[in-house]
This record gives sequence, C-alpha cells and structure tokens, in this order.
Amino acid sequence: MKPVHHILLMHSIILLLLSAPTHAFDIDNGKALHDENCVRCHDSSMYTRKDRKTKDYASLRERVVQCEIMTELIWFEEEIDDVTAYLNHAFFHFNMEK
Repeated sequence: MKPVHHILLMHSIILLLLSAPTHAFDIDNGKALHDENCVRCHDSSMYTRKDRKTKDYASLRERVVQCEIMTELIWFEEEIDDVTAYLNHAFFHFNMEK
C-alpha cells in the first residue's frame, strides 16, 4: 500500500471512531420522565421495599422497558437509559456494568 493510502485509511478509521454514538446518562432527564410518567403507577415505596424483585442494573433496565411497553410510551433507548440511571441513582445503587 502506498503511504498516501495508509494516511487515508487512518483518517477514515479516526473519523469512524469519532462519529460513533455515545450517550452519557442524563439523570435530570430521567427524573423528569419518571415524574411525568411513572408516578401514575409507582410511588417511592415501590423502589425501597425490602422484598423488591429487582436485584441488579440489567434487571432494573428491563423493568423500565416493560413499564414503557405496558404504558405505550414509545421512549427512545436514551430515555430508557436515563430513567434507569435516575432510578438507580436515587434508589437502587447497583453497579451499572451491563
């Protein structure tokens, strides 16, 4: 390969890496979405009871997905992630590794 091709290839790879989507969780947005939608069915006792079934971050996110489906909210993945991060931050304190 000619040196020019190496440089073009490197630039292409760098551009692809820089354009990869990233999403930092927005806990404030998660709280707003939660307060607007979830408190119709849940109060904080739902999250703080001793016999809760949610035992890790992945199952918490799955619960948020199930509630989103049942209530026909049609959230984006980022919104689901934000609500999950808010609930985890405020109540559950799970390790966020998936």
